[in-house]
Amino acid sequence: MPISRRTALSLAVALLATTAQAQGWPAKPIRLIVPFPAGGGTDLIARDLANKLSTQGYNFVVENKPGSGGGVGVDAVAKAQPDGYAFVMGQTSNLAINPSLYAKLPYEPTKDLTPIGLVASSPLVIVTGASSPYKTLAEVIQASKAKPASINYASSGNGTVAHLTAESLQKVAGIQLTHIPYKGAAQGATDVISGQVQLYMSSVPTLLGHIKSGKMRPLAVTSPQRVNDLPQVPTVAELGYKNFESVTWFGILGPAKLPADIVAKLNADINKALKDPELRKKLEDQGADVSGGTPQQFGQLIREEMVRWGKLVKESGAKLD
Repeated sequence: MPISRRTALSLAVALLATTAQAQGWPAKPIRLIVPFPAGGGTDLIARDLANKLSTQGYNFVVENKPGSGGGVGVDAVAKAQPDGYAFVMGQTSNLAINPSLYAKLPYEPTKDLTPIGLVASSPLVIVTGASSPYKTLAEVIQASKAKPASINYASSGNGTVAHLTAESLQKVAGIQLTHIPYKGAAQGATDVISGQVQLYMSSVPTLLGHIKSGKMRPLAVTSPQRVNDLPQVPTVAELGYKNFESVTWFGILGPAKLPADIVAKLNADINKALKDPELRKKLEDQGADVSGGTPQQFGQLIREEMVRWGKLVKESGAKLD
């Protein structure tokens, strides 16, 4: 059906307006929401990226907005105006796990958000305090089998990657641990160092500083291969639990219906920033693997991970209101 002259004119005006918006963007500071408290791996990666992008003409204001496994911060961006001035550093918990974990989630990752670019990924590291009697993961498992539920572990919240990874470990090892969820990474780390909590599981960027300072003892990593920054630390798979793997990832997203030119520009500038040797070294020194790629590739990853983690949520029986 041929379109009318008025409709064609309206479409042309809309296209010009979108292009003009993108060409003049960014004209003011941009909110970059981190859906977790300050000090965790997501926060560190977001701030490092924001600082590098500031050299490319951006002014990002990083805002920590924790709650509901990262869902509060993600939802704030899902409901923001699609004008290019609100983005979120999303990650596995709030994009791939929450949709299966929560009975009612206020956002749908594949419909309410626009993927911009994958930034980095990281395995988890299982640690204990430096004063802990446990020197290896095998000792932890042996003690837990001798006295089920006597050993507790901290995570950055119910339904997070760390929580579900610990559930998977308990299943394959045939043990029972006691879960102590925190509202973020920093407090859990403090309590493990002080000895109030016996084990902690979080991304390598979150805990690497504590490990290098000697305050934490690493027992195992959850990647298929050993981590470059922790070459002496075995993988869980090496310890007899074949094919055990858990990796969390981090990426930038905006609200749905973002102008395509803005998406393309920010994606290109993120990829440019991630090729910068200084930023790459900073992220790698924190134990992160630098990613990059197209918005389409990031969107595909989210869809695939929703299926994979959804299965783990179902198997674990975890549910939150």
